[in-house]
Amino acid sequence: MSRIAKHPIKIPAGVTVTVSGKKLSVKGKGGELSLALVDDISAEVKDGAVTVKPISESRFAKNMWGTTAANIRNMMNGVMNGYRKNLLIEGVGFRAALKGKDLVLQIGFSHEVTYKPPAGIEIKVPKQTEIEISGIDRQKVGQVAAEIHSLKPPEPYKGKGIRYEGQHVRRKEGKKK
Repeated sequence: MSRIAKHPIKIPAGVTVTVSGKKLSVKGKGGELSLALVDDISAEVKDGAVTVKPISESRFAKNMWGTTAANIRNMMNGVMNGYRKNLLIEGVGFRAALKGKDLVLQIGFSHEVTYKPPAGIEIKVPKQTEIEISGIDRQKVGQVAAEIHSLKPPEPYKGKGIRYEGQHVRRKEGKKK
């Protein structure tokens, strides 16, 4: 059973939360996010806090209780501060650039790879070897970072490829004579 969802989620200043039926909306200075509540979970706003409760005693309801509370906390943090992930490109001749809003990558293929970000996601390229992904939806930011990372994951011999900032690439020893 979840212990994180037992406590009410305090609503920070500048954020408004509304619950209408099975839809929860969070609005702040960064934008607006909404969450469709599962049938086994109820949420209500009172006294400047959101209270999440399971309707039934099923295993699914208990699982979704904590998940829903964590998603609501992430939504509140996202509309207040936003989320950001950084990617690093390593390799000779590997680089990134922006064409309009599209990300253009040269990562060792015979052609350039173009990535179109979804709505609500902003991509910046401060250096040719750095990519900064930001947005208010934590799930979208992580998904975009994972998709770009999967275009050319770092290989273990020379470490070439796209990696997350702070990711440790386990290196292997090369072939011996």
